Formats: sequence, structure tokens, C-alpha cells
Amino acid sequence: MPWQVYDAKARFSEFLDAALTDGPQVVTRRGVETAVLVPIDEWKRLKENKRESIKDILLDPNGPHDIPVVRRPLKLRPFSFDEDE
Repeated sequence: MPWQVYDAKARFSEFLDAALTDGPQVVTRRGVETAVLVPIDEWKRLKENKRESIKDILLDPNGPHDIPVVRRPLKLRPFSFDEDE
């Protein structure tokens, strides 16, 4: 059950308890899902399992910059320099 933002603010202690006992709690603003409150253990687990994006790798001044490029084999068409064909 999502929480409307004003309910989450007014009943924050209950909102926090729900996150700790029932898992992540979704917050909505004007009917649109905008945020999630998760227990700190789950947040830490999610942060540890996060994969770096290509942007993070390229912008890291100390990171590895030898990114392997995987390409498909090139398919060549038959070709001839003869004008007859």
C-alpha cells in the first residue's frame, strides 16, 4: 500500500515501522510514485551489488580505461575490380 506524502509526514513513526517490519514503503505525490523508504540493511545490500555504469568507469580519474570492445565478425560480400561483372 503506497503512502501519500502528507500521510508519511504526519505518521512518520508508523511509516518507518512499516518499512522495518513489512519491507520497502512507496511514497506517492499527487498519485505518482516518487520515493521509497527501505531499511538500512537492504539499502547497504543494494549499494554493494550495484554495477558501475560505463559513465562511472569513464569519469573515474583513477579507474581502468582499457574497456574491452566486443565486435561481431565482419561479413564481406564478394567483390571484383573487373568491370565486366
